[in-house]
Amino acid sequence: MAKATRSNDWGFPRWRSYGSSREAKPVRLCDRDGCDEPGDRPAPKAPNSPDRWYFCEAHAAEYNRNWDYFAGLTAEEAAAREAQEQRDNKGYKEAQHYGWGGAGDGRFSRDELNALKALELDDDADFEAVKSAWRRLAKEHHPDLKPGDSAAYVKFQTIQAAFEVMKRWEERRLALGKSSPGGKAGKKRQSV
Repeated sequence: MAKATRSNDWGFPRWRSYGSSREAKPVRLCDRDGCDEPGDRPAPKAPNSPDRWYFCEAHAAEYNRNWDYFAGLTAEEAAAREAQEQRDNKGYKEAQHYGWGGAGDGRFSRDELNALKALELDDDADFEAVKSAWRRLAKEHHPDLKPGDSAAYVKFQTIQAAFEVMKRWEERRLALGKSSPGGKAGKKRQSV
């Protein structure tokens, strides 16, 4: 009589790690005709339908390039669907200020904070203070006033880049209709 062997999957804790079974795992192939790659990227068959195609990466990219979300709808139906989805997603836009996950303090990105530091301003500076600091420092370190001074040239380039960063910040702020972070002119940074 043969001795019965016990599987390594019995009891708690398991003696073998999860997912290390020796059985063959089924692999779903790409739904594109003639493709032998694994189909591990789902794509909807129709808008608002639970049915999915499963494509490989190359065919999923091709499918996404040609996907038209409003296919088969009249102009009125497409406008109604777009309005409904914007209404449904409005709560996400209203709550986006809670989701700050970037670098910086939430008001400014890391680049904007570095730009304020390069312009010798505090973090609560408004754009008028940025412009005046930029003018003052650009006049002080302009290469035409200090020819041959490589440190002045580098400082001038840094000031120019910092002003461009803060100009883009001001354009975004005006586009969103927000007020200045501090609401007052920035103070000159104290050097230590």
